[in-house]
Amino acid sequence: MIIGIIGGGQLARMMALAGIPLGMRFIFLDPAEDACASALGEHLCGEYDDRELLNYMAEKADVVTYEFENVPASAIEYLNDKVGVAPSAEALATARDRLNEKNLFRELGIPTVPFATVDSFGDLQLAVEEIGLPAILKTRVFGYDGKGQVLLRDEADLQQAWDKLKAIPLILEGFASFQREISIVSVRGHDGEIRFYPLSENVHRDGILNTSESLPDDPKQSVAEEYARRTLERLDYVGVLAIEFFDMGKGLIVNEMAPRVHNSGHWTIEGALTSQFENHIRAVAKLPLGSTDADGYARMINFIGEIPEIHDLLSNETLHLHHYDKKPKPGRKVGHATYWSTTKIEHDST
Repeated sequence: MIIGIIGGGQLARMMALAGIPLGMRFIFLDPAEDACASALGEHLCGEYDDRELLNYMAEKADVVTYEFENVPASAIEYLNDKVGVAPSAEALATARDRLNEKNLFRELGIPTVPFATVDSFGDLQLAVEEIGLPAILKTRVFGYDGKGQVLLRDEADLQQAWDKLKAIPLILEGFASFQREISIVSVRGHDGEIRFYPLSENVHRDGILNTSESLPDDPKQSVAEEYARRTLERLDYVGVLAIEFFDMGKGLIVNEMAPRVHNSGHWTIEGALTSQFENHIRAVAKLPLGSTDADGYARMINFIGEIPEIHDLLSNETLHLHHYDKKPKPGRKVGHATYWSTTKIEHDST
């Protein structure tokens, strides 16, 4: 089977690494000449909405998936008429726009922070009056890793934030004073079977995920599973879906979702019986899902900008290194490492 992937970054790379042992071959569409997944399949170097390249992918691939939600909606709609695409265009349209996302969660009875659409400076002033401060002004689309958002602490911040972000539609979200950030990675097959990985506890630095730790038997697992199940079934979803939450102590408030394999699930490569990457490939290829049970305890740490000395890293015999073969660059995810143990990992070990 040949699987087409829109995007050729590290997520596509790890999907291919998981799919090749299953007998899969891959085609990647990515504008970067040095796309790090290109060594693992055929690389179509061009824009994501290039019709000629999309036609080629549709002719060659048995199914198409994508590695990030900022894929142009027009590209998925175009492919939909020619080849199977999973997750669906509806899932992508919902997850790539924060307003659509929040409205879906509200429809499903999943708690969110207060939010309001902002299309003008007047809208922003009215939204702040309604929601209060602090609050976060965000772009509705194209935001990730802390990009496209500004924290508003007082009224003096409004004009500067508006001037910075006003070029595209915005949303104002209330600020959540949470105890921790957690996420659930789930997978749904073509036959409707759903499986859940143990929760991850996540720590961010400068808006970018720094560490994720597996949480087998966490008390918030069941409520997170219920919220994920509602979302998966409502969207008739196929593939891996990640949902991030704020743990408020008494309950969970949803932050956002990602219709794809997710950074907070990287630990599943070593820390679960079947990784999120393999299960995503299984789901889109209409194969039976693998077990999502935890295998010991795992903690993932991202390498941002550059990878530490490899010899020093590998001197820790419990560490598994994943080098993305990307050029070092400030703010870029260039690799990650996962620490694995049969017992809960002490925080000073990473």
